[in-house]
Order: sequence, then structure tokens, then C-alpha cells
Amino acid sequence: MKDWELWWKNPENVTLTQFMAKDNVPFHSVIFPASLMGTGDNWTLVNTLDGIDWLQYEGTKFSKSRGTGVFGDQAVQTGIPCDIFRCYLLLNRPETSDTNFTWDSLAQTNNNILLNNLGNFVLRALTFCKNSFAAKVGKITLNSDDEHFIALVDGHLATYFKNFEDRMMSRSFESVFAISKIGNQYLQYNAPWVLTKGSEADKQRAESVISVATNVAALLSVIISPFMPTMSKVLQEQLNMPDDRKLFTYNFVPLLKPGHTIGMPFPLFSKMEDASVASYKAKFGGQDSSATAAPAINTESLQKEIEKQGNKVRELKASKASPETIKSEVAILLDLKSKLPPELQQKQGKGSKGKQAGKPEPKPQSKVQNPPKPKLEITPEIAALQSQIEAQGAKVRELKGSGAEKSVIDAEVKVLLDLKSKLPEELRPQPSGKKNKKKK
Repeated sequence: MKDWELWWKNPENVTLTQFMAKDNVPFHSVIFPASLMGTGDNWTLVNTLDGIDWLQYEGTKFSKSRGTGVFGDQAVQTGIPCDIFRCYLLLNRPETSDTNFTWDSLAQTNNNILLNNLGNFVLRALTFCKNSFAAKVGKITLNSDDEHFIALVDGHLATYFKNFEDRMMSRSFESVFAISKIGNQYLQYNAPWVLTKGSEADKQRAESVISVATNVAALLSVIISPFMPTMSKVLQEQLNMPDDRKLFTYNFVPLLKPGHTIGMPFPLFSKMEDASVASYKAKFGGQDSSATAAPAINTESLQKEIEKQGNKVRELKASKASPETIKSEVAILLDLKSKLPPELQQKQGKGSKGKQAGKPEPKPQSKVQNPPKPKLEITPEIAALQSQIEAQGAKVRELKGSGAEKSVIDAEVKVLLDLKSKLPEELRPQPSGKKNKKKK
């Protein structure tokens, strides 16, 4: 028997499940199986057929010809991490009725579910473990509150696996965020940041709470892997999680034992701004085929918008905003510039920002120009390093604001400077002295 026949001519040992849109169901459930049976061969026939409804785009149909909707290659160009799209599309999967892709709901999923729920929980747990317990998982001593919390986690895990087996992927995925939500409530209720300032018994309780929370983060890193494989890997790297501990379990099991040392925590997600959402709506809204002529462009107003957006991009770069935020705002700036007439686009490229159309340009003086430096590509490694720098910078500011000892602050500042030294030279912040000179 050939390799492919082990699958397609082996009905006794193979269970075939197919996933498809609802309009393909008649062919694959009746016509094609009947054709296979008519050959007389021992074909593997479909056992379960999962037909899903349609996904619409902003209340209408996706259409490549009209430019309506965002498709795979365009999704890459937005700079939005692929796992954000995976998360949104799976939560919005049309399992029982047609569903609708909208940029507003994508932003809400990113900001409310991923950033403020899942991302917030794991960052709080891991950051507290690193800062207060030398990045080590401690001994877990459960009380009745912990047992109640773990029972809730086990209940959501049971729902996760049942819906997964029933191919209700969106409902299964929802259980992940139900666990991270009660994880945030668990931390808020136990307030380990208060316990660490109390008696020895309080400090031991804080250590146990954070060790439970860190192990819940480890559990989440495993159960998100079918849905968000990239974020799963990043979180497991932050946890410094051994391969033999990346296990699916049907109830809560501490995957990280006492004494385990976690890695460097940093934010998994960043906020999606309203301006970015507006630009995506405009870019992927499609063309009205009934339009006979493009509206006239007010170049003076457009140049003012370009100048304003350019200033915003420079401010974001100066304040060391996240690469995703900067990238989305730069995309808006480039989109605005593309709407200028060709002759004004050339002037924009030569640095004539904010100049009104029709004004005479001064004659450029001939000079030898250095060749432009190649544009630095922000790789995933650089983006991760920038996120670490942002998290470490926030930690230093918190220590200074809380009046921590100078030796503790100096040690964390040293870590921050070491992280910054690993950045490419073009991305390193200027010394404070240079900034002061510019302000004079």
C-alpha cells in the first residue's frame, strides 16, 4: 500500500473530518462520496462534515475585484501580528450563522480581550514573580480560596476540551479568556503586592499566590497553542518553560515546579489606536463602481494633514512608542502623501513639508549629498527587545516613584542600559545632553 493509500483507502483505521463553507456541503456530503462508492474501491469516506456559514466584511461581501476586504497578502502589509488576526477570526468564526468582520471589533478584541485581559494577567503574574521572588517559582500552599479558584479553572478547562472535540472552535477559545479573566480577579482579590510588605506568613502567602498565577500562565501558554501558536511560543519563552512540561492536562496541574526560574517578562500585545482603525477602513473599503469621477483634492488641507501626521510620527518615535504603533501611524502618513498630485509628492520627498501649492520654491544650491542610509528593518527580535526595554523602563520608573533604595534602582538601571546597548545604533536613544540642546 502506498503512503497516500494509508489515509485515503483505509476506512477501517481512518476517521475523516472535513471543514468547508456551507455552499460546498451538498457536493462533499452526497455527490463526491457517491462517485467514490461507484468506483468499487475501498475509499475512505467522510465521517464528519463541518460546514460553516459565511464571513462578511463590514456588512457586505468580500470582493477582490472591487478591493473590498482585507486578504492574506494585505493582512501582512498592515503590520498587525498574524496571531491577532487568528484570534479575531476564530472568536468570530461563523459556526451557527453568518458573522461580520469589522475593524472596530478587531480593535476591541485586541485591546479588551488580548491586551487588557490575557496580556494583563500573564504580565502581572510574571513581572511580580521576577521582581519580588527573584524570578523563581515558590512553594504552593493552597487554602480554601485557592481551591475555589482552581475549581473554576478546571470547569473552564472541561468546557474548552468539550467544545474542541465538538469542533466549536470559537466557544473553545472563549474558555481561554475566561481563565485569564478569573486569573486577574484572583490576583486582585489576594493583593500579593500588599502581602509582601507584611509579616513572614504574609510573604509566604504572596509567594504561593504568585506561584499559582505563574502556573496558570503556563497552562494558558499551552491551551492557546492551537489558536495563537506564535504568542504561545513567546509566552513559553518568557516562562523559560521546558519542552517536557508543555503538556495538555484536563485539570489544573502546576507545570512549573518550586525553584523553576522564569525568563524576562514583557508585554505580549500593544494597543490598536483609533487612527489606525480609520486608516484600515479607508484603505480596504473598496471602490464604488458607480462613481464617475474622483472628488477634487484640496491640496492645502491635505498638506496640513500630512504635516500634522508627520509631527505625530516624530513624537511617537521620540517617546519610544511600540514599533506596531509607529508602523501603523507611518502607514497613515504614507497613505496621505499618496493622495497628493505627483508634482507635490516629489516636493514632499525633498522635504518641503507644510508648503502651500503655488508658492515659488527657492532654487536648490548644488551640493554633494551623501547616499541615503538603507532603511532599518524592524525584525521580530528587535521588536521584542524594544518591548523588553519598555517594560524595564517602566520598572525603573516605578522603583524611583516608590522611593526604593538607590542600590536597587542602580541595579535595574544597569539592566536597562544593557538592553538598550543591544539595539542597532540607529534605534538607540540619544544622550540627554543632546536633547537639552535642541530645546534651547
